Amino acid sequence: MPPMPPHPETLAAFEAANGFMPQDEGLALHTAATTAATLGHPLLEVGTYCGRSTILLADAARTAGTTVVTVDHHRGSEEQQPGWEYHDAELVDDSPGVGRMDTLPTFRRTLYRAGLEEYVVAVVGRSPQVAALWGRPLGLVFIDGGHTDEHATADYEGWAPHLVQGGLLVIHDVFPDPADGGQAPYRVYLRALESGEFTEVSVTRSLRVLRRTGPTA
Repeated sequence: MPPMPPHPETLAAFEAANGFMPQDEGLALHTAATTAATLGHPLLEVGTYCGRSTILLADAARTAGTTVVTVDHHRGSEEQQPGWEYHDAELVDDSPGVGRMDTLPTFRRTLYRAGLEEYVVAVVGRSPQVAALWGRPLGLVFIDGGHTDEHATADYEGWAPHLVQGGLLVIHDVFPDPADGGQAPYRVYLRALESGEFTEVSVTRSLRVLRRTGPTA
């Protein structure tokens, strides 16, 4: 039986949310999450931003009776800082003495409006620090955090070892052609394939879904 599509109200909330993921990639992410959720373990997202993709993960978790954990420091990745292409001035905390990106309030509103708060645990912190404290298996790891080699590699090394056999590793913004985007997620994707621990399940534009078929760490 094919995975259930998102609830119509979930898809509407996804389209209304602030973020960058197009619908075809979002639907592929939802399919992966729905499949992985049947393994009975939490789903994990690295890189929450304003919650656009979190909505789809939460919809899959709701159906399966599991939980999404989403990890982000909510200060914006490197390309979202002032003066960069993806900067959104409306997401800056302009309180006296702050003046920094803060996507947490917008994320909370996004999740509330979608009616999915109870299916998500939001961890506010840096991915490597949280991964170092993590101690349970995961059914899915979705890497969509910082796009430097340092950040993408740390996300992969910190979270992929927690995937169960048959679990899914999903990587966003994988661009084989440098003209299309940064190469750090692509290098992580190649590293996962070359490890012999993962096989590719699907490709949807820049979204890659891999299944753990080799031994866990």
